[in-house]
Amino acid sequence: MKLLLINFILVLIKFLVLFVCVLLAVAFFTLVERKIMAAIQRRKGPNVLGWFGLLQPLADGLKLFLKESINPSSSNSFLFLLSPIWVFLISIITWAPIAFPGFNSLVFLNLGVMYILAASSLGVYGIIIAGWSSNSKYAFLGALRSAAQMISYEISMGLLILTVAVCAGSLNLFDIVYSQRDIWFFIPLFPCFLMFFVTGLAETNRPPFDLPEAEAELVSGFNIEYASMGFALFFLGETANIFLMSTMIVLLFFGGWLVPFIGSTGVLIGSVVFAIKIVLVASSFVWVRSTFPRYRYDQLMYLGWKVFLPFSLGFFVFVVSVLFLVY
Repeated sequence: MKLLLINFILVLIKFLVLFVCVLLAVAFFTLVERKIMAAIQRRKGPNVLGWFGLLQPLADGLKLFLKESINPSSSNSFLFLLSPIWVFLISIITWAPIAFPGFNSLVFLNLGVMYILAASSLGVYGIIIAGWSSNSKYAFLGALRSAAQMISYEISMGLLILTVAVCAGSLNLFDIVYSQRDIWFFIPLFPCFLMFFVTGLAETNRPPFDLPEAEAELVSGFNIEYASMGFALFFLGETANIFLMSTMIVLLFFGGWLVPFIGSTGVLIGSVVFAIKIVLVASSFVWVRSTFPRYRYDQLMYLGWKVFLPFSLGFFVFVVSVLFLVY
């Protein structure tokens, strides 16, 4: 009983540390995003609050926290309040099996990849509930768009992850990382990486696939009726998913915390390398946002069902066939 209590306390401490780190990363990523977009568009960006604008995320969070929370009179109040909490919680618990340097994770799972796919797929329910409970046509249309988009690209994402898992011979994220000691999967599986990156943009509703939140047509889509902390929780969940997708890309294709031509390093150096890789991949999400125009919805569906799905399935069969012939 005592050992069980100690293990529970350790898991709780690890969860709190992970929770705080994710929140801090999300908060300051908003500043990095605005700075990168300002540099691309040849303007300054946030530079008033604090040195180099470092206090801007705290001011934005305080503003959202102090705003009035609006509950539409014709909405389903319970579901309306539940949906942003649901989206945020799902975005947090999905981090549980993520591998970190030093053989650390919140929960050690041999089927960690399957857990991430299963948990992340639950997030779409929160968006559908938000659109329906708002009792707004714009919100409901945005929710339907988001559900169709996320479901469409999850199939291709699963096939691409299975391709990497077959090469590593495991669904455990630690095994996938350490199987890249000699060569990162980014090199032999470059088409896989490219499709996974674009699929990650679609799964996180990021430009050029931000159709659920298309301001020009839907006036912000499924979260149009939300203000204050409800809107903030949706925003935090979406940005946490960007970091999760960036972390998955680093683990699956860039060797996690492994250094090129060196392999495993100490926990400190590995953590720094891991963080730099994640920041670079997350910054590429911002670069895409600043560079490419938004797709039409029919183009989005065409790309998911008639391009990525056949290519990902064909590449999976090709990789399995090559491995079968070699081994």
